[in-house]
Amino acid sequence: MNESTPITEHGKRHGCLTTWLVFVIVANAAAAVCTPLMYDSIKQAAPNASPVTIVLISIAGVANIIFAVALFRWKKWGFFGFVATSVIALVTNLFIGLGIAQSVFGLIGIGILYWVLNMGGSNKAWTRLQ
Repeated sequence: MNESTPITEHGKRHGCLTTWLVFVIVANAAAAVCTPLMYDSIKQAAPNASPVTIVLISIAGVANIIFAVALFRWKKWGFFGFVATSVIALVTNLFIGLGIAQSVFGLIGIGILYWVLNMGGSNKAWTRLQ
């Protein structure tokens, strides 16, 4: 299929995948906007947090919105983008002093995304991603 192929020709997207991607977009938009506004609170919880780490977290939120839109457009690189931002978030969280459990908790989102991409048996989205 080429770039001009309509999304509808890929088949119907599983409702759980659509719901998860919408949630991811909303949550990451909120994180991208709210994180810089909450710098003082973050600094109290994680003393090693710097303005650079706050900007990095906000940029990751914007990137995740782009990756979710890519998945809506059936692009597999959107999934790998989520993996990359999750690894960056893990390293950043450890660097600013969050515990291992809190830092690894962020990887659960990747597990959920992979799961919803593989729901639906023969109609799963993973095999239809380009």
